[in-house]
Amino acid sequence: MTIVSLPRITCYASLFALIFASIVRAQDAGSVSEKEVQAKLAYCEVCHGIAAQGYNGYYPIPRLAGQQIAYIENELQGFVEHTRTNNIMFNVGHVLSPAMIKALATDFHNLNPKPLGGAPKDLVPAGEKIFQQGMPDAGVPPCASCHGPEAKGNDQFPRLAGQLYPYLVSQLNDWANERGETNSSVMAPIAHSLTPPQVKAVAAYLSYLE
Repeated sequence: MTIVSLPRITCYASLFALIFASIVRAQDAGSVSEKEVQAKLAYCEVCHGIAAQGYNGYYPIPRLAGQQIAYIENELQGFVEHTRTNNIMFNVGHVLSPAMIKALATDFHNLNPKPLGGAPKDLVPAGEKIFQQGMPDAGVPPCASCHGPEAKGNDQFPRLAGQLYPYLVSQLNDWANERGETNSSVMAPIAHSLTPPQVKAVAAYLSYLE
């Protein structure tokens, strides 16, 4: 795996965001052409990987393939409104029309590449138990109760199946600092109730699901 230095990947991402913003045309709120959608998808794959499978770089960039449409729409809106803090994604999101956001979210949802994997496989059984059964003694409900038994999500609850292991670990460990979306009141206390080994176990289990 090639590791790209932080200054370099930040420079690349910022450059792509500027280019992306500069080529956006005025889009009718009701429709966008397939050519425009494919151009934006190709741009997104620069960071999010081939077929939006995610990218394991210095900072892991999440898998979008198979993600719930409503969740992608909500997250993009969160970046625009700064309820999620990411300057690159703000630059991407604020120039997109509602029609383009819907089209992109739908195309991402329909992608289904194999997970990148790479997590410690010995952690998978413990992670599966937490995901499917929860931890009643710690007040942690089964993750499957919201994200589904196959972790494919539902509406505003995101798909977690196949998500990058380091990205899941990072997000669960740092939930309260970045996120301010609808589900934070549910997820923050759950994430904070998990120990670092438990976080890694859940993330490992999810990263291998297809």
